[in-house]
Amino acid sequence: MDWYEKLNQYFPIEEMKSKQHLDILLKEKSEIYHKDEGPHHVLMYVETNDFVFVDYLFVSKEARGQGLGKKLLNKLKDKDKPIILEVEPVDYEDTDTQKRQKFYNREGFQHAKSIGYKRRSLATNEINELEILYWAPNDETEETIFEQMKHTYEHVHTYKDVEIYGTAYQPTDEVLSYNEEEAAKSDPLQPS
Repeated sequence: MDWYEKLNQYFPIEEMKSKQHLDILLKEKSEIYHKDEGPHHVLMYVETNDFVFVDYLFVSKEARGQGLGKKLLNKLKDKDKPIILEVEPVDYEDTDTQKRQKFYNREGFQHAKSIGYKRRSLATNEINELEILYWAPNDETEETIFEQMKHTYEHVHTYKDVEIYGTAYQPTDEVLSYNEEEAAKSDPLQPS
């Protein structure tokens, strides 16, 4: 099974980029978009000068519980930049969502309570709400994380969307929102 099939079988259709989209990112955005794969994992991520965005992290069932996910995240943490990722909200009927959130919490990721993320899937035409988690080695604020998410959405998620999918994703300000009151609660140093 190739790397794309692994991702496609694990991630919900509404979260998946097409193979063409990922191939274009790997080719045309190779300075920032990367793939790290091995027999038991696939890690797709963006790395800029200021942050890392984990697009997909897959660890095979055979390798889960052996520290591979932690090892992959530690390689990213060694870059000493904020790490951002999107996760499905916890669904108590889906134990994978709970395990995923627990894993990221154990690894020091925080929930960005002030950032809202709702995007219409081009595959299903349904609105999907995802949560933004982040790891901030230098106490970066949620406002900083929000700006980095906007950059990711505009330069990665929607890159060549019309060419690839025949239609455009929603504009950034319809997808991402920032709640300053919530930010003030979670970051007491933030001016209100």
